Amino acid sequence: MDFKVMTFNILFGGGDTLRFQQVLETIAKATPDFLILQECLDWQENNRLEQVAEILAVKPTKEFAYLALARPRGSGSRYNIALFSRFPMIETTTYNDDAFLGHCIVRTSIDWLGSKINIFATHFDSHNENLRFVETRYLRSLIDKKDFEQGYYLLAGDLNSLSTKDPYPTNLAELLEKSQTSKYHLPPRFDVISELESFGWIDTLYYKQVIQPNWVTAIRSRGDIRIDYRTDYIFASAKLAQKLNRVKIIDCGNASDHFPVLGTFEKEKASNNTR
Repeated sequence: MDFKVMTFNILFGGGDTLRFQQVLETIAKATPDFLILQECLDWQENNRLEQVAEILAVKPTKEFAYLALARPRGSGSRYNIALFSRFPMIETTTYNDDAFLGHCIVRTSIDWLGSKINIFATHFDSHNENLRFVETRYLRSLIDKKDFEQGYYLLAGDLNSLSTKDPYPTNLAELLEKSQTSKYHLPPRFDVISELESFGWIDTLYYKQVIQPNWVTAIRSRGDIRIDYRTDYIFASAKLAQKLNRVKIIDCGNASDHFPVLGTFEKEKASNNTR
């Protein structure tokens, strides 16, 4: 039985009614079993959580549709994270300590055919790698390493960080400087993703791909400088990665400035046959 998980930064709450309709259409077409949305601004004041729940045909209750309140930014805005699941979510906790986190980390778990999947959803800080590295270490503190090595764990979200696995141009530093992009530093740093991988998280995009995949989730142009990035990820523990079937980056057009990432895991149902 497949288990499909999708992460999607919907940009400023999904925008106006027209753009949000495109967001809903993107979600409906992908039909994820577990959906993580970032930048759900002002969702505590509107009915967009319920609209997404309706598209996925899940109950608009906290076991199936959960809005995690991020810590408020200087403007007072909260870049919330929303979770939706076809399986009941249990033990759901939001971490939004402003001493460590730019937005929030959400932890939950579900039962998938008799196996517990521990899920972490997040949206790391957009400003610099030092802050994101603190968030990575905070995430690490929430996980028992022995259980991680033996269990099903999943991490997904907009990490605002770069991976050395992606085919960035050799002159990336020059392009960053010309475009006056400072969030990745000069020379560009890859500390966050390296730290995650050193803990044991597996980057699912490259786990079972034979042919070079479409890897870009964020296209950015400043002036006449265009740079393609991947900042949206699905990571898995080694045990869960063994169940990975495929990972796909979805072109969502103008629905957002990020492309969603969809990962599919497979698990055979237990046989009832006896001999």
